[in-house]
Amino acid sequence: MNSHLPYRATTATGETIDVTFDLHAETRNETDVSALLTALLSAIDARVADREGVSNGDVLQALAMATALRVAMIPAPRTVTEPLARDLLDTALSCASFAQRVPAPAVQPAPSHA
Repeated sequence: MNSHLPYRATTATGETIDVTFDLHAETRNETDVSALLTALLSAIDARVADREGVSNGDVLQALAMATALRVAMIPAPRTVTEPLARDLLDTALSCASFAQRVPAPAVQPAPSHA
């Protein structure tokens, strides 16, 4: 049974991104998936915020490497784990392509008191 995970992410500039991810048929707990996603994004935001010059490409490369390592850590044949990882990434990217982006609210200037 495929289910969906609605998710809202907020960028460093305050823009929100609303997306509904399709979950794999064998997902055990969508709450755990959501919590892990939030923890990963928070850890990345915290690390990037205190480092000047970290590019989006650097972040994507680190995530790709982390995914590859997690695949290698699974005690199952790579002929099973690698296609699964590729399928999960393809599905997530497809879902994200339909995400709704909402710009950050405009900051109103403070009223002047003359």
